[in-house]
Amino acid sequence: MQTTSSTLTPIQWALKACEAIMDTFEPEHLPPDRFHYHQGVFLSGMEKCWRQTGEQKLYEYMKGWVDSQILEDGSIKKYKSDELDDIQPGVLLFALYEQTGDERYKKALHTLVPLLKSWPTNASGGFWHKGHYPNQMWLDGLYMAGPIAAQFAKTFGESDYIDMMTYQALLMEKHTKDPVTGLLYHGWDETKEAKWADPVTGLAPEFWGRAIGWYPVALLEMFEYMPEDHPDKEKLVTIVQDLLIALTNYQDPATGLWYQVIDKGDHPDNWHENSCTALFAHAIAKAVRFGYLDPTYLQYAWKGYQGVIDTLQFDENGKVIIGNICIGTGIGDYDHYIARPTSENDLHGAGAFILMCVEMNLAAK
Repeated sequence: MQTTSSTLTPIQWALKACEAIMDTFEPEHLPPDRFHYHQGVFLSGMEKCWRQTGEQKLYEYMKGWVDSQILEDGSIKKYKSDELDDIQPGVLLFALYEQTGDERYKKALHTLVPLLKSWPTNASGGFWHKGHYPNQMWLDGLYMAGPIAAQFAKTFGESDYIDMMTYQALLMEKHTKDPVTGLLYHGWDETKEAKWADPVTGLAPEFWGRAIGWYPVALLEMFEYMPEDHPDKEKLVTIVQDLLIALTNYQDPATGLWYQVIDKGDHPDNWHENSCTALFAHAIAKAVRFGYLDPTYLQYAWKGYQGVIDTLQFDENGKVIIGNICIGTGIGDYDHYIARPTSENDLHGAGAFILMCVEMNLAAK
């Protein structure tokens, strides 16, 4: 196994990551065997890479996976209608509908997104993350439902979906933000019944990297479809600014990476995690591009980007290997997160990496 050189441009790295997965899986065999955000985040990154490079094979691969999931009548072959994680890959349908005009994609969108109108909520109106986690709001949930709802609102003229998701974003930040660090806890259970919930606040015990990453990534994506004069826009922009600035205080100055548990870098068993670093670098660079952060903040994005690049390896066939990716995880205590296994080239890690690279490519211009 060889380590990498860093002579490639960000978009070349994005392409290499796309190709590594394409070489491993035929599109219809991307795991898991259902319509799920693991494929969704990876293929979202691939879609952005396709738009920047014009590489048609990327579009065809994305379309190949979606077509393996969407049946002739526009129904979805296999998904869990009570899990936000299985709403997210619907974001891929907009590009395919735009490119082909195929009504199947529109029908599938009109199957998925309206589910949000009757989604189970806690007493404050916050979405349950999954049907079997009653009353639990997770930061990750905003990425799963926010961008698709905002794009649906703009595409089909149904603005109430934007209001619905800005409400979720504001509620989440209100209840998960720590006033001392400026960071967001992984989740909140208003009933305080979850085994991880603080008995007084209902909060999760830790600041988990990747969950925090999904939140600003989701909002920045939502901003692309929200009217500039939306009444919640200014508040949400301030939230993104405050969170990203807070995160810069926890970047490891030696490596540029962030830790699995963000605020405990001094714990000897804590470890650097690539997917959260990639999401933070993406979000900081995108916030600078949108004019929400001063351009001096790009230094943190570039340092994070380089930190991830420095960890990359190649296999014997020259295929890039992205390691140090925490596998999916529920909410738990410090030991829970630290004990999570890592994986190589797993889809949500590769997706986060590609999202970072396509944004840094824009920053480099």
